[in-house]
Amino acid sequence: MSKEDSGKGKIALVTGGGTGVGKAITTALLGAGYTVVISGRRKDVLEDAARALGTETGGTVKAISADVSDPKSVAALFEAIKSGFGRLDLLINNAGVNVPNIPMEELTFDHWNSIVGANLTGVFLCTQQAMKLMKAQTPRGGRIINNGSISAQTPRPNSAPYTATKHAVTGLTKSTALDGRPFDIACGQIDIGNATTEMTSKMATGVLQANGETASEPTIPAHYIGDAVVHMASLPLEANVLTMTIMATKMPLVGRG
Repeated sequence: MSKEDSGKGKIALVTGGGTGVGKAITTALLGAGYTVVISGRRKDVLEDAARALGTETGGTVKAISADVSDPKSVAALFEAIKSGFGRLDLLINNAGVNVPNIPMEELTFDHWNSIVGANLTGVFLCTQQAMKLMKAQTPRGGRIINNGSISAQTPRPNSAPYTATKHAVTGLTKSTALDGRPFDIACGQIDIGNATTEMTSKMATGVLQANGETASEPTIPAHYIGDAVVHMASLPLEANVLTMTIMATKMPLVGRG
């Protein structure tokens, strides 16, 4: 089976699927034949993205607004998927937010809670609901892919809450991979470095480096991320990419920049 039809007849959910990397992943999954549900908090942005993606790819996209940090909202999202499609084959935990680039001591408790809610609690809540559905459906099983980010490996300056949540996602990925084994549920993580989105637009003008200097950094097109996710998802459930790092080759991650 080619990657172009590896998702034929399968249902995927992409959280944060209406913008940025999530939109690129959704586009790639549609190209591989998946029916894709995209979720996000902004209903208008989500519905506009669904219409545009459906027209562009000829695929089936359904927009369901949800707040991944809210247990009731997540439960309603998965109930809508169950009632509308009967199953879920692939969950992409992509939704996430960041905080202002300010010193740690200036961050508020609300900053911290918003990051933990979106980046960690949201991944847990969606994974929990996906596990329930994937265990019960026929045929059983499915795949979960978490967006870990390069920050799951190495922090940037003034990024403590974001980095803490992304390191925690790595632990959640491994726990999910372990707990999903008996039920044919595979879980992996993709750590993304400098994909071109609105969030990374400042890379070209310069971002703070570990040595205190400000420097521009290379980026890569976001569709590379979508292609990588399709590869991970195209594997049979007996095989799993536990972790993948995809990054701009010359970005300052390895070595000393």
